[in-house]
Amino acid sequence: MNTDRKALWAVRQSALPTVVRSCPDCPGTRHRASGKIRVNANGKMLDVWLLLSCATCDRTSKVPVHERAHVSTLEPARLVAYETNDPSTVRELVTSMSLAAKNRYRLDWTGTWELETRMPLYALDDPNPLPVRVRFELPAPVRVERLLQLGLGLSRAGVRRLVADGRILLPFAPDAKAHRDFELTIHGPGSVDAAKHAKSLDAPGADRTDPARTVLPPVPGRELPRRAATARTARTARTARTSPIDQVRSRMTRAAAVTVPR
Repeated sequence: MNTDRKALWAVRQSALPTVVRSCPDCPGTRHRASGKIRVNANGKMLDVWLLLSCATCDRTSKVPVHERAHVSTLEPARLVAYETNDPSTVRELVTSMSLAAKNRYRLDWTGTWELETRMPLYALDDPNPLPVRVRFELPAPVRVERLLQLGLGLSRAGVRRLVADGRILLPFAPDAKAHRDFELTIHGPGSVDAAKHAKSLDAPGADRTDPARTVLPPVPGRELPRRAATARTARTARTARTSPIDQVRSRMTRAAAVTVPR
């Protein structure tokens, strides 16, 4: 494999996920991040909340991040990030699956990502394999075959056909969802056909040249006519299966059946 030919695909963030949970003031269930974090101090004990805004009535609600935490348990830089509404910290909290599971809400990742491909000039009929590194800027669960559709400009059926033919090698099934970095390899048709041919030769029952089974040509002058050889072989086999007494009786029967000419 040519290690100089590599491609990088990046799953870039285009928006933050929507928090799906019930609103106390309206029937709405969708909330967006307000971009703010609230910190409340009671002596040396701290409470930290992520603030959300209802997409229907704009009501502000709180998601507990730390409850009754001693100030010494938080790093100073972390505390400053909370107090200054650091955008990267807000993004980290909004996209945190563990925080969502802890507070029993769901994240909707629809419309939150886009694929950026940095690929050298490559054609699908190129015989050389191309390794592709996929990196995630946010932990959005993305269906792998969707990434392949966008990265290669193919239909869903086209992607599945290449995977089935061994042209695309994946660490998991194409219908699986990935949210972490992984690698895949795109193979040209020539390399796949060669691999299949080598595999077929190694398979049991494949045609091989076996010296023990090779039939040598007959020695000149000793050839027998095909029909004569076949008849002689059959007679030899019948004689081998007949007892000596039966052989004598057979010869006497044939002699008695001969008629003497007048």
